[in-house]
Amino acid sequence: MDRFPRSVALAAAGLVVVLALTACGSDDPDGDKAPDTGSSSGQAASPGAGSEEGGSGGADAAALEGTWTGTADGGPVTLSVASGKVALSAGRHVCQGEVKDMGEVMLALKCLDGNTDRTMGSVESDDGKKLVISWGAGAEDTLSRTDLSELPTGLPEVPAP
Repeated sequence: MDRFPRSVALAAAGLVVVLALTACGSDDPDGDKAPDTGSSSGQAASPGAGSEEGGSGGADAAALEGTWTGTADGGPVTLSVASGKVALSAGRHVCQGEVKDMGEVMLALKCLDGNTDRTMGSVESDDGKKLVISWGAGAEDTLSRTDLSELPTGLPEVPAP
């Protein structure tokens, strides 16, 4: 069999996403960063704000913080959100971007390989344990919150550039 065990695949995907999050600050100029992408932008008032649009199932940007994993097309999907920045690993694609408030919570990503399957995603629901994202290209991901401390240890280190 040429497939990795699921735990190894998820661990590797998580490692890629964590590494991407730590490096994404240098590629994105802060000048276009909207002030409402951070966790201090009034998320406490999200129930009132959500009633205006009615979409998103009560999701807000602060609730997305953390790491989410699942599968799509038989391969692992890992999404990590930290301080309004997003990193996604889906199959062979690695994408980075931001959480945007466009009347509803959206994920705006750019994939390093030019793939466009997951570049603009709408958060359909987030109950704190399960996250559903509908992507503009037609895909839908259902992901579960993952505790990074549960990932296997002893993975090889990435060499410094």
